[in-house]
Amino acid sequence: QVQLVESGGGLVQAGGSLRLSCAASGRTFSSNRMAWFRQAPGKERDFVAAITVGGRATYYADSVKGRFTISRDNAKNTLYLQMNSLKPEDTAVYYCAARSASGDFYSTSHYSNEYPYWGQGTQVTVSS
Repeated sequence: QVQLVESGGGLVQAGGSLRLSCAASGRTFSSNRMAWFRQAPGKERDFVAAITVGGRATYYADSVKGRFTISRDNAKNTLYLQMNSLKPEDTAVYYCAARSASGDFYSTSHYSNEYPYWGQGTQVTVSS
């Protein structure tokens, strides 16, 4: 079992930055692939970014590539999402998710049903 708690959301102007954190409980964090998803009002939950167990490989949605950076600190059981050059269309509830390290990383990371563990979400609002 992995329990996940996100923090760091808030209100920011377009062009600004935020860093989200996801604190994980349990001893299995370092053996899990991790990801961030987001869900805007009235829309489906979308993939944002994923990271491998050791953090050496990452994968991003095209909409955030070059602006967002996913990282992890296994010693602190924490996942991060650094968000720069924020746009109003980035407004959403952001969720972190955990899954086992099985299957091809790049072809399966963007499927939300691959992740059995989810946090409760943190709201990010970008004003224009």
